[in-house]
Amino acid sequence: MVKLAIDIMGGDHAPLEIIKGVKIALERFPDIELVLFGDEKVIKEHLGEHERIQIVHAPDKVDMGEADPIGEIRRNRETSLVKAFQAVKDKEVDGVVTAGPTQGVVTAAHLVIRRIKGMKRTALCPILPNMGGKHRLLLDVGANLELRSEHLLQLAQYASIYLKEVQGIEKPLVGLMNVGSEEGKGREVEKEAFQLLINDPNVNFFGNLEGKDIFTTECDIIVTDGFSGNLIMKTCEGVAVAVGRFLKEEISQSIFRKIGYLFLNKVFKKFKKTLNADEIGGAHLFGVDGVVVKAHGSSDGYAFSNAINQARLAVKGQVIEKMKNIITKEGNNLNE
Repeated sequence: MVKLAIDIMGGDHAPLEIIKGVKIALERFPDIELVLFGDEKVIKEHLGEHERIQIVHAPDKVDMGEADPIGEIRRNRETSLVKAFQAVKDKEVDGVVTAGPTQGVVTAAHLVIRRIKGMKRTALCPILPNMGGKHRLLLDVGANLELRSEHLLQLAQYASIYLKEVQGIEKPLVGLMNVGSEEGKGREVEKEAFQLLINDPNVNFFGNLEGKDIFTTECDIIVTDGFSGNLIMKTCEGVAVAVGRFLKEEISQSIFRKIGYLFLNKVFKKFKKTLNADEIGGAHLFGVDGVVVKAHGSSDGYAFSNAINQARLAVKGQVIEKMKNIITKEGNNLNE
């Protein structure tokens, strides 16, 4: 059984939508046990008794607009978020899922769970929409504004293990985000990272990628620093919204376009579903010593159940243990 901590109080629609997500996940995945951190009265009222859940009363939460997440995490150890993360730290559970504020999640991961020994940085890693027949990982998208070349290498190694063990891709292809596809392009950090990636036996390196390649590249993993990654992610989200609005406005212009829309209705529905973040669930926080999945703040029950599944699959794939093996091996090689 996979045992996961669930932050019931985090998210725009908490606690009710998170509780719905728990219900859905328990029905979908018979191999999970869940420890719920939140308002015990509300949880019992809307969820009732279940043989695969345990409730820890923790009604306090980290607010979505918290201006000082570091101070809040350090001062208040009684919030549902911190208690759920402490359960991971104490090895009472295998991982944690929360829809709480991103900075609160990253901060709690660093201060409570802490990084894997030898892991130089963490990375927030969402799964991009399925375009061109495949999902792609993009990391980092905000855990670190700046990264060095050796950090990018470790993150590529970690993401490669994740895709191999969770999605069954034997040799995931890694691309390095850059301003040009040719070797030697970019800042010094990209030039150094290129050489590290191309020479590392744990990474199947494709080469440099440009922004226009994100949804058409054969790569499974796209690595970059958190500043660039966040810009890429937010730009993609904005373009999706803009395209949707454009189509809606254009279709409403005439009766003939409305008729055309009726014939293409299935295509538009498929397009909308492809870009729907609910189908994915959330983003992994790679690099900490426990599985952490950050669900979207606006998650509904279905989306949150998918985030729970992401954590479940990472635990079953023993992703963290396999990354530890690489770090240990590389450390031993440096000492030889």
